[in-house]
Order: sequence, then structure tokens, then C-alpha cells
Amino acid sequence: MLHTRKSYNGMVVAPHHLAAEAGSRVLAEGGNAIEAMIAAASTIAVVYPHMNSLGGDNFWIIHEPGSDPVAIDACGGVGSQVDLEYYRTRGLDAIPGRGADAALTVAGAVSGWQAAMNHSAKWNGSLPLQRLFEDAVHHAQNGVPVAATLANNAKAKLPELLDQPGFAEAYLQNGAPPVIGQLHKQAALADTLRTLADKGLESFYTGDLSRLIIDELSAAGSPIVAADLAAHRALELAPLALEVNGHKLYNMPPPTQGLASLMLLGIYSRLGIESLDDFDYVHGLIESTKQAFRVRDAHVSDPAYMQTPAEDFLKAAFLDELANGIDKTTAQPWPDAAVGGDTVWLGAIDSEGRSVSFIQSIYWEFGSGLVLPSTGVTWQNRGTSFSLDEKHHNCLKPGRRPFHTIQPALALLSDGRVMPYGTMGGEGQPQTQAMVFSRYAMGGQDLQQSITAPRWLLGKTWGSDVTSLRIENRFAPEVYDQLKAAGHDVEMVGDFDEVMGHAGALVKHPNGLIEGASDPRSDGAACGS
Repeated sequence: MLHTRKSYNGMVVAPHHLAAEAGSRVLAEGGNAIEAMIAAASTIAVVYPHMNSLGGDNFWIIHEPGSDPVAIDACGGVGSQVDLEYYRTRGLDAIPGRGADAALTVAGAVSGWQAAMNHSAKWNGSLPLQRLFEDAVHHAQNGVPVAATLANNAKAKLPELLDQPGFAEAYLQNGAPPVIGQLHKQAALADTLRTLADKGLESFYTGDLSRLIIDELSAAGSPIVAADLAAHRALELAPLALEVNGHKLYNMPPPTQGLASLMLLGIYSRLGIESLDDFDYVHGLIESTKQAFRVRDAHVSDPAYMQTPAEDFLKAAFLDELANGIDKTTAQPWPDAAVGGDTVWLGAIDSEGRSVSFIQSIYWEFGSGLVLPSTGVTWQNRGTSFSLDEKHHNCLKPGRRPFHTIQPALALLSDGRVMPYGTMGGEGQPQTQAMVFSRYAMGGQDLQQSITAPRWLLGKTWGSDVTSLRIENRFAPEVYDQLKAAGHDVEMVGDFDEVMGHAGALVKHPNGLIEGASDPRSDGAACGS
């Protein structure tokens, strides 16, 4: 079993060890948590390119001791030339999952890095982008061994990706998908990172680099235009907050499903369950998930279009009502849901106790599948979450921001501990967050054990269309029997199944000790400086 990593100087956790090491090196050189995260985030875009890219979005929760957490929303909206008629004239009744017509939203990730850099300046951050991108450029230029998750997803998704513009040139070698351990180089992406470091991150949205990006998007058939990039800005805002058992939990507001993550734990805490990993625990969290997801699916979208403010769903009376609707012995029917996604979560804490919870994504594995040849940027397909039904609460409109499964979490525990945590995994993200938090903060389990412990997943996640209750095979046998008897549609999976996501967590203790834990289901690490 992995052990919780400990340090007093700072720590970074990421689902790939090279990204964690990149961030840890920055901390060792005196960089702050934001600078470490930018180093790790740029590196993870290189070493896990099927899960995130400069062509995706990201979200941040940043905390400084003595101050309220701050959130950064770097989510790109729908292109100004895209509306319902755009797809109707193409004879489509749904937005395609792959290809140029799936590349319909602006990529916000680089703007998130810039907004975080602006915040870092308030902490006297001084490391230049050339230094922060050093590891990312090195790995892109010289190559990195292909991880199992990249190889497996490239092989599994090849039929739907092979003909997408730029994909074969970027990812195939001699016409075949990459294999584990093969050296994967991304010279064009290395050049793009160098350009961003030299010209500034805003050059992604204005200037020569942005014009190259737009030219290649247009050549591939994407409807995004130069004005869309130029108009984009990341947002700095207050995160959603909820008190659970005396702990203060923070997550992202809409258009993310952060609301569902907070609701899930708020509902579960009202059930009075004190055990871990038995039927009551598993059933209680699953039924709380259903209640939270029904609210999410009916209401969450771009907050500019929501009829009810997200905060209303976190009111005590509403959570009481949902908790009272849970039968502690019987499973409620669960409809199919249509949410998925590919993501990476990373965390950082520096020696001053400043912490970052960060998540970055291109939605599906390899996003739209569209790879811009001169820049090496894989473009997201986040806009496929929109409906082409005019009456749908998440109907496609120009400029509208898409619903996001991704959301970083951070908790201020009642005894002074600070805990940034999160995971990838589509519908699994709120569920895994709830398991990690309830096991560690509510149940007193060791941090690493809270992540290593067996998990389950209700609904879809990355790379899968299954919506049944999948559960790892390491629970006690009677738990599976009791879940089936209660009416759950149970499917047993492997002992450390990657479908359960790649979780991670950091904890800063009042005495200065920092603990970090990474998921054995990933290629990750927690690296201290």
C-alpha cells in the first residue's frame, strides 16, 4: 500500500509523477503554490495529453491563511457564430462528440494560468514563465514514455479519432496507436509553450499565436473565430461554501457540478451514519448522490441562465428535505444520465501554508480529437454538453458557457487543517470527493487509505457509457449482497479500477506538517520539497 507523504516545506500531488515533480522543483526553488501549480499544470498537459490540454478549460480554488478562498473560472464560452441553426443546416439533431463541429467553445485553460499568475503576484511570486514551463517544454521536446492510460485510451478510441484533423500526426506512430513505454514527442507543443513564455500567456488569445490557432481551427472546420478568442476572460469569483459537521467546504459554482458535490455531503451528513465501508455507508452516499444529481441535472448550467441561484440549493431546509426523502434500506430508481469526461486534478501547498486545488480538462478522452498541427494543441469538446432543444435548460446559445463536470474542492477543517482535494472522472467526481472527505475528515481514516480504499461509481465517467452502479471488488462480500437486496443494480469491477478516477489530496496541519496522498489507480505521486 502507498503511504501518506509528509513534508514541512511544501508538496504537490498530481496523477502523473512528472507533473508532481515539476511542481515540487518550483517549491524547492522558493516558488509559491500557484507557481508550482502552473509548472505542474503545463507538464500534465504534456504527459497526460489525452486528459487535458492547452485547448481545454480549468478551474482553481486558491487559499491563503487568514483569507477567504478565491476561485478562478477559466471556462470558455460558445463561439459567437454558433447557434441552433448552425447545426440544423448540417442536418444534425445533436452536437457531434468528435471533429471540428465538436470544437465549438473557446479554450480557457491558458487564461486560467494568467489569472492565477496575477494572483501569484500578490504573494510576491517572481518566477518567470520560462522557468515554470521548463519541465513541460523539456518533456514535449524530448519525449516522455507513454503511460498505460494514454496507450489504452488511444487504442480503444482509435476508430472514432483516426480521421479527425491532426490526430494521427500527433498521436500515431507508423500508423499505430502508441504503446506503453514508447517515447512520445510533441515538438509543436514545445514551440507553443516557448512562445507563451516569451510573448506572454495573452498571446494565446491575441497576436500572432492566436491568429495561427484561428487559422488552423478554421482550416479544420471549427466555427470559432478570432473575436471569440480575443473576447475571452477568466473570472475571479467567490466559491460556493457549505458547513458540514463543523467543517467549511468550498467548491466551484455553476456552470460546474460543484453544487452537486457540496449537496451530496450536506445530505449525507444529515443521515447520522457513523460507520465506514459497510452497507449503511455505501448506500447512504449513493442515495445522497441521486438526490444531488437530480437537482444538478434539472438546474445547473451557465449561471447567467439559471432560474434559481445555486446558493438556494444549499439552504439547510432544502437539504433537510432531500435527506428526509432517502430510504435507508431501499434504493431509489435511478435514470440513465448522460455525463462523462476526462480530467486531471492537482493540488499544491507551499511552506507559507498557501494552497491550491486545481482541475483541468478537455472533456472526453482526446477532447474533440482535433489537434492543431502547428501548435500541437488538442481542442476540447466541452460544448457537446449543450442541448439543441430550444426548451432545454442547457440549450445552445452563442457565448453561453457549457456545463462542466470538473470542479476542484477545498475544505477548512474545524481543527485548523486545510485540505485541497479532488479527482477526475465525470459523474464520479462528486462521489469520489465525498468518499475521500467522509473517510478522512468525518471518519478519521488515514489520508492515503481514504484514497486507496475501495470505491464505487453511479453513472458515467470518462471512456465509458455504463450507468449502473459499478463497485470495486475489495468490499466485504456481505456489502454486495446487501446492496443487491436493497435494489441497487450492482456490477463488480476490478480491485483498483481506473474507471473510479484518479484522486488526490493534501492536508496542511496547524503545526506546519503537510500530508499528501496520490491514487494508486493513476501514474501519480505526492512530491514534497
